[in-house]
Amino acid sequence: MNRPDDSNEPLLAPGLKGFPHRHAPVARRNVGALGWHVLADDLPLPVALLKRSALEHNIAWMQRFARERGIDLVPHGKTTMSPQLFRRQLDAGAWGITVANVTQLAVAVAAGARRTLIANQVLADGDLAAIQAQLAEHRDLRVVFLVDSMAQSALIEAWHGDHPGSAPFEVMVEIGVPGGRTGCRTFDQALELARRLHASAAMRLVGIECYEGLGAKGRTEDDVPYARALMDRVEAIARQAAREGLFDADEVLLSAGGSAIFDLVAGRLKPDLGRPVRGLLRSGCYVTHDHGNYGRMLAQVAQRCGCERTLQPALEVWTLVQSCPEPGLALLTAGRRDLSFDIEMPIPMARAARGVRGAGPVPASWKVVGLNDQHAHLRWDAADAALAPVVGERVGLGISHPCTTFDKWHWMPVVDDDYRVVDAITTRF
Repeated sequence: MNRPDDSNEPLLAPGLKGFPHRHAPVARRNVGALGWHVLADDLPLPVALLKRSALEHNIAWMQRFARERGIDLVPHGKTTMSPQLFRRQLDAGAWGITVANVTQLAVAVAAGARRTLIANQVLADGDLAAIQAQLAEHRDLRVVFLVDSMAQSALIEAWHGDHPGSAPFEVMVEIGVPGGRTGCRTFDQALELARRLHASAAMRLVGIECYEGLGAKGRTEDDVPYARALMDRVEAIARQAAREGLFDADEVLLSAGGSAIFDLVAGRLKPDLGRPVRGLLRSGCYVTHDHGNYGRMLAQVAQRCGCERTLQPALEVWTLVQSCPEPGLALLTAGRRDLSFDIEMPIPMARAARGVRGAGPVPASWKVVGLNDQHAHLRWDAADAALAPVVGERVGLGISHPCTTFDKWHWMPVVDDDYRVVDAITTRF
């Protein structure tokens, strides 16, 4: 096991959102011993928090899901960018950590990851040099990234030619979909690129990759044929590359998997290529799950898998009712600067009266209908007027798509099911 560096144990101090205004600075590792309680007003609101029980369940559940299918989990770190959560995922058995760019790579390596996948194209001179520097510093480190064009491969070859003695880069051909993001659009394009990579002294072709998440609809009747068609393309190019001897590794890597329809690609990551194949599932949002988009997606996964219990929402943002300026409207002290809103509005899921440490449910009609930078507009049906929030009350919000909440916080407390703070994580965006 690799020991993370000291940057993973930063000092927390006043000035960080959610940190007590007048408390002395404290090392992250000591936060759980301070006796703080979110619903005892020990932390200023708003505060984003993680539920420990759900976090532990999700990490174990997804690791078991991958293991039972004979594949490995290489979680996408861009979701949380938290060294402490990376460490938890690695300790639970993750093969490595996926990142989106070379800056994120450095955070994963500092957290102790020694197998890494950059699920993106790398081509800038500075990024290529940074990868070489990481490889030189950490002799046990593996960095694999994606290539999807002759133009990209030419830039890599030019850099490598200008830096004699540099190690060849490990790369995977990315398979894309028309109208989507990056990735080869046709079989012939992918095969031509695979041949180029195999012939290059600057790169070693070690696998094939795709991302299915952008096409997910959350309807099994649509998602099954979509995922099947994409994975058929991945398997076809992998088989042809294997027949031609284009892979420059004893073990071929095949990778896919977001957090929406990962079950539909997991079973396709170990085709018979006549040589060892390691399937790598890259789900990232699973670690905290959510109360919205992924909650709906996982209901379909549960039906397809016959799973009674899948992932649980671990991320919440607690806020304060600061004003009720007119009937049917309350303003909460959290907004666009604090929580996700890229897919849908945050979802009221709990309330706690002033001075009460326990949380209770909210009426079904409560809805956040708009956000400003620092405010959420909460409305409800007239039939629920007797259950209206009051100034000073605390309201817990669930979120949809956790990625864009994490990047708004430098730290988050980890709480038990009674909202006692038992740990903390930091983020490195």
